[in-house]
Amino acid sequence: MKYSIGEMKDTIEENKNRDKEIILMAIETSCDETSVAIVKNGREVLSNQIYSQIDIHQQFGGVVPEVASRNHLEKIPHIIEAALEESKVSYEDLDGIAVTYGPGLVGALLVGLSTAKAIAYGLHIPLIGVHHIDGHIAANYIEDPHLEPPFVCLVASGGHSHLVYVKDYGEYEVLGRTRDDAAGEAFDKIARALKLGYPGGPLIDQKAKEGNSHAIEFPRSYLEGDSYDFSFSGLKSSVLNYLNSCKMKGKEIVVEDVAASFQQAVVEVLANKTIKAALEKKVDKVCLAGGVAANSALRRAMKDLAGKNGLELGYPSPILCTDNAAMIGAAGYYQYRQGNLKDLYLNAVPNLPLILKKNIG
Repeated sequence: MKYSIGEMKDTIEENKNRDKEIILMAIETSCDETSVAIVKNGREVLSNQIYSQIDIHQQFGGVVPEVASRNHLEKIPHIIEAALEESKVSYEDLDGIAVTYGPGLVGALLVGLSTAKAIAYGLHIPLIGVHHIDGHIAANYIEDPHLEPPFVCLVASGGHSHLVYVKDYGEYEVLGRTRDDAAGEAFDKIARALKLGYPGGPLIDQKAKEGNSHAIEFPRSYLEGDSYDFSFSGLKSSVLNYLNSCKMKGKEIVVEDVAASFQQAVVEVLANKTIKAALEKKVDKVCLAGGVAANSALRRAMKDLAGKNGLELGYPSPILCTDNAAMIGAAGYYQYRQGNLKDLYLNAVPNLPLILKKNIG
């Protein structure tokens, strides 16, 4: 049976005309979570199965790409079956399949992508390629059924720190991005230096609650005056230099104070730039996304600043902040509606840029 994007688009138009409920399977394997979800109409999650490899990679202090890929390959058939069983949906009920094709670890991406292409071909249903960051942004649509663009979204995770103006569904203007270490990456590295373990974000957040965020004055890097980019490598170096200096001088290191002061330095920059961008774009809503969006200090700071400036704040539940397939299904739904489909030659793109426009396949 030939896979034809033209035929797929005709089917999509028919479904839209009939106002049919759209059920998508979604697959996310960009890093170390193997996740499969069943999502209806982009916002109703019927199942969101997530297999985390954290326990496997903790002994290495970070994700080992080859190990992650092999575990995806082993687990994905079982995660698919679990998602279908929980949702009470069969393969025949699916209207399309959405899958992350970048950015991420290339081997990990290929496992999910190959699986999705096989299902799309076998069932003769549309294949929707989803940008990982598009998925993180779309997690907010699941959390808040009434949320609609435009808004400004801060996407902060282990590999990404993006400040995005969401003009419409799948239509973005990237205002700023990290120039070196992403926020989550900085959390992981400082947690490792403090011997807290992996992943660093939740562990730093936990320790910081017991510390004094004003105990140590670490630098805040705002870069050029009009820049919305982020840079955390200088902050990371400052923390490491502080720790080395304390060791050389025999000075006690209060881990809780270091964690709290470091976290405060990251949070202030993220929150201030996000609110500044929202005011410049004249939107009334700001959202958070990505693993760092679960950080309690960031949520408090954003809530405070947003309230002072008359802005609404939204952020996903913790389970939707980390990598998951439900967010890919949400993003994929709006691309499905717009006819943004991919053919079976779609490849994994580990450094895929976030340049998405409406009505471009």
